[in-house]
Amino acid sequence: MNTVSVFIVDDHYLVIEGVRSLLLNENRIEWIGHATSSESCIAFLQHHQPDVILMDINLGKESGIDLCKTIKEKYPAIHILGLSTFNQQSFIQKIIENGASGYVLKNATKNELLEAICTVSMGRTYLSSDAFQMLREQENKTIVLTRREKEVLELIADGLTNNEIAVKLFVSVTTVDSHRKNLLAKFQARNIASLVKMAAQMGLI
Repeated sequence: MNTVSVFIVDDHYLVIEGVRSLLLNENRIEWIGHATSSESCIAFLQHHQPDVILMDINLGKESGIDLCKTIKEKYPAIHILGLSTFNQQSFIQKIIENGASGYVLKNATKNELLEAICTVSMGRTYLSSDAFQMLREQENKTIVLTRREKEVLELIADGLTNNEIAVKLFVSVTTVDSHRKNLLAKFQARNIASLVKMAAQMGLI
């Protein structure tokens, strides 16, 4: 595979140096730098755009989750991988909703980190086993889909519009819109992209 350029945003130099030392001699990885704050990260991105950013979700008084959203809005081609000590459903879900392609805990092995970087660089989603299990257990407690909702969800994931779904399922556009709104509410998703990503992570599509 092609070389993947990697940048890290973390407010702890020990973490930065630790990750750097793990990746430094990997032929697949091009280490292009680090930032310790949102401001220094945005300044760097004005001149260089890495393939993958390893993003700490807690940057002291700043939020890596918010920074993730800002970066994805300005540079949608950059893939962001959440990197944290927190294995909490709310943090994982929030950064994924804000555009991150994955989430890895800081206790990950070198092989797992490499796998995560390579996976998200190819446009796919990667969740560490602990993070995936946390999301799956939490969401499966509350989300139950009707047969029709699952059909609509699958068609949404295929990229069909409300009109196209209505024709395919022989129902009205109003009915499809109602199902769409119900799905967003059940998943507590802000938009369709988040809905599809969460459903995929839970194995519902």
